[in-house]
Amino acid sequence: MRIVTISLAVLVLVLAGLAAVPADLFGAAADLAPRLLSLAAALAALALAGVSLLRPRPSAPLVVPAAPAPAPVAASLTPPPAPAAPAPRAEAEIVALLGLLQDKGRLIDFLMDDVTGYDDAQVGAAARVLHQGCKAALAEHFGIVAVVDQAEGSRVTVPAAHAPDEFRLVGRIGGQPPFTGVLVHHGWKVEWVKLPRLVAGDPDRLPTLAPAEIELG
Repeated sequence: MRIVTISLAVLVLVLAGLAAVPADLFGAAADLAPRLLSLAAALAALALAGVSLLRPRPSAPLVVPAAPAPAPVAASLTPPPAPAAPAPRAEAEIVALLGLLQDKGRLIDFLMDDVTGYDDAQVGAAARVLHQGCKAALAEHFGIVAVVDQAEGSRVTVPAAHAPDEFRLVGRIGGQPPFTGVLVHHGWKVEWVKLPRLVAGDPDRLPTLAPAEIELG
C-alpha cells in the first residue's frame, strides 16, 4: 500500500506540472490542461487518503500488572513443643503393685538376677522365699479364687451363658453350648482388690519400684 501511495503522489506531481505548461505549447490539445488539473486533484485526494491509512495509529499504553503483594510470613513454621504428658495413673498403680511383690517376695531381685551361675539348690532356695513372700502379698491385696471349683482332670460342663474370658475351649469345637469336656486348668479370677492408695507426688514421673537402701555408719 505504501508503494501505491508513493506512485500516486509522483503521478500527481507530473500531472500538475503538465497542467502548468503554457497552452500554446499544447496547440490543438490545449483543452487538456483543465482535465489534467481535475485528474491531478482527484489523485491527490486519493494519495492523501492512502497516507492517512498508512499513518501508524498510536498504540495503547502498555499496562504492567502490579506484582502481587507478598504473603505474610508466619512467625514460626515449627509448632512449639507440647508439654510433657503426666504419667498415667494406671501405669503408676502397676508400678506400685510390682513394688509390693518386690517388698514381700523380692520378685524384681529374682527376675533381674542372672541365675545361670547358680545350681538348682540355690535357685530352689531363692524360689521358696519368692513364693512365700509373693503369695502373702497376693492374699493381702487380692481376692483370688478358682474359676471352676473342681479338681483338674474331672469332667465339667461349660454353661451356655458365661463371660467370654472365663473359659478357653481347646480340641475339636462344634455345635452350640453348653459344652462338656475335661478340666485341664481350673483358672483364676479376682473377686476384690485392696491396693493402697497412691500418695500424690510428681505427676511427670512414675513412682520408684524399690528404693535404694543405704546403710549409714
